[in-house]
Parts: sequence; C-alpha cells; structure tokens
Amino acid sequence: MSSSQRPHLVIVGGGFGGLQVASDLEGASLDITLVDRRNHHLFQPLLYQVATTLLATSEIAWPIRRLFRDRREVTTILAEVEGVDTGAKTVRLTDGASIGYDMLVLATGATHTYFGHDEWARVAPGLKTLEDATTIRRRLLSAFERAEIETDPAVRDALLTFVVIGAGPTGVELAGIIAELAHSTLPKEFRRIDTRAARVILIEAGPRVLAGFSEELSAYAHRALEKCGVEVRTGQRVTSCTETGLAMGDEVVASRTLVWAAGVQASPAAQWLGIEADRAGRAIVEKNLTAPGHPDVFVIGDTASLLREDGTPVPGIAPAAKQQGAYVARVIRARLDGRAEPGSFRYRHQGSLATIGKRSAIMDFGRFKVKGTLAWWIWGIAHIYFLIGTRSRFAVAWSWLWIYLSGQHSARLITQKEIAEEDGPVTPPKGAP
Repeated sequence: MSSSQRPHLVIVGGGFGGLQVASDLEGASLDITLVDRRNHHLFQPLLYQVATTLLATSEIAWPIRRLFRDRREVTTILAEVEGVDTGAKTVRLTDGASIGYDMLVLATGATHTYFGHDEWARVAPGLKTLEDATTIRRRLLSAFERAEIETDPAVRDALLTFVVIGAGPTGVELAGIIAELAHSTLPKEFRRIDTRAARVILIEAGPRVLAGFSEELSAYAHRALEKCGVEVRTGQRVTSCTETGLAMGDEVVASRTLVWAAGVQASPAAQWLGIEADRAGRAIVEKNLTAPGHPDVFVIGDTASLLREDGTPVPGIAPAAKQQGAYVARVIRARLDGRAEPGSFRYRHQGSLATIGKRSAIMDFGRFKVKGTLAWWIWGIAHIYFLIGTRSRFAVAWSWLWIYLSGQHSARLITQKEIAEEDGPVTPPKGAP
C-alpha cells in the first residue's frame, strides 16, 4: 500500500506504544500505515472514570486520523487484523485484504481474561474499551433506577449491591468511585430508596489489594476503601457469575451488577508469528523488542513479554508502552540511516500510582512513597499532563474541579439500550408516577 519506493512500516494498534512509534518517526524517510480496529486512541488510565460517570467519552479519546492529519506519510486504516504472514511479509485483515510491510510493529494490547470462564463476560463485563465503559456506566445507573421502583425487598437489595472482582488498580479505583457515587452523589436525588444503603464489594483472590504496591501502601488503600464504604474481601476466589449474583465457594452474593477487573490476556500476536508466549499470552521478545527469528518485526506494550535487569517483568502500563515505542523508533531510524542500533531496551520505572475515591491516592517510587490527598493531587496533575491536546487537559481538569467542589459527577447519562431491553421489564408499584 506504499506508493513510493521508500521503506514501508506497518503499525498495528493505535494505543500508547503504536502512537509513540509513529510520532517519533516524524521526518524519517519511510511511509507508515497505522492499522486499528477502532478509529480512536483511548487514554485507558482514565477509562474507569467514564464507567463511573466522572468523565465523558470524548474527554479521554481522540480520532487517530486527526492526530496525524498533517503527516502526509502516515496512512490510517480502520480494520481488524487476523494474522501475519512473515514469509510474504504481509498483514492479513479480516475483510480479506492484506498489507505488505518492510518493517512491522505489533502493539495490539490486551483484553480481560476470565480464566477459562468466558461465559462470565456477559454478566461481568471487563473494562478495556469505551464500549465496556459505557456498558458498565449504564448498568450502574440503571440499577439505581430499577431499585427506585422495585417492590420486592430482596430484588431491591440485589440491585443495590455492586461487586467488583479483582483488586488491582482498576478494581480499587472502580470500587472507590462507585461507593462515592452511591454514598455522596446520589442520596438527594431518589425518593423511594436510600442510595447510602448500597453495598459495594471488592473481591480479591490474593491476600491483599494492590499487590503490586508495597505492603504499607496496600494496607493504607485497604483502610481507605473501607472508610469510604467498600467491603473488601481478600483471599476469596469467585467460582460462579450469573445474572443474579456470584458465588465464592459456598457463599452466594446476590447482585445485579458485577464488574470484572481480575486479569488480562494479550492479543494473539504470538500466535500470528508462531513464537513462544508467556502464561498471559504475551509474545516473548528479544532484548531489542523484535520477535525471535524475525528482526523486521517488533512487538511492544501489553503484547510483549520482557524481563528487566532484576528479573522482574516490564509492567503492562502506559509509560512502559511509550518507552518501548520511543526505543523502537530509535532502532528504525538507526537502520534507515545505516547507523549502529541502540543497545538493549531498558525500562525506566517512573513510579506506580492508584487513586481511591475523590481525595485519596497512593504513589510508590521505591524509597519515596506518598499517600492521601497530596498523592491524589499529584496523580491528577500527572494524568492531565499525559492527555493529548489542550482542550482535553482543560476539559478533564474542569470536570475534576467541579466534582471536587460540588460533589456532582458530570456524565451520569444512561445511553445505548433501554433498561427494559437489557434487564427485562419492571412493574412499578401502585401509585408510582
């Protein structure tokens, strides 16, 4: 699909890693084709805020074409990839078309995994896309609306029980904001129910929340969650998820709103290339982020598995993907210029952050640790900095300031399907309007 004799680079995935490669190759002597199955780049670290009504979708997503509108050498393709033919050096699309490449970057990300129980996906959605976020938001808000007109106390209690499965950063952040929504934002808006009676349960199979943080910060997060009204259940494994609730061994929890935040599975890039993968499906790559046996194919971000100097894996977070994208761009430039390639990729950890509710967060920079309100402000400033464009930074900053001052969430809209379509009709009580 390259119309010139210049080398052709194909980038599959418009996430942090893929965009970083394309951005850092501006002015290089090559043509670039960027392929993604969605037309937008998504700022995933704030996706949970769309799911919990804090932000609108347009505040954390940007059309990919717009980002490269002034780069004539970049062609954007809206399509889904189904495989790679490394012999013919082509990328196969699901519509039957193919794209030839001289160099290829696979930055195809990851999705949630249900550990062999894919049937749970329908009743316990994960959180990786805008569609996931709006689905969760709709279910959260619809649960309160249905509880308002429900006459059966058992059903009402189930509607007002919200369960988040998995206590990593996403699960902790979701549980904290759902509790804030129920206990602080909504109480004055309903007449037949007291939203403060809602239960928010966070379930973790491991021994503590936020296992990637120090024990000190993990314990602080646990206390902060309980302070804002979250029931934290650690050391308990979910054994069943249905439309009416979940089971943890012999214990059954009645709930109509389940959210899955318990694990991730990489895209099938390793299968496409026929190379070894780790337990999460991530392609095991060389020190220069190329696929073994394929020096013209790079694999980065959540799709790649690479160990750091201390033997720990490079984490699947946005800063790591951006660093890998910048490194791959340097390697490609060196090849184009006939220079020696840079040494092995080295990940520079910039710290771990997680927020718990509206005014509390934790930050771990190794020896330097911060918790509480100060960490929350630093967390907010860091996320605003990494947003794309002045408009998005201003919009998010204003939304957060409004929520901070007024306690009101700015995106409490039920969209897509109507309540009756998704959950079945509800018979209003006598005398209900």
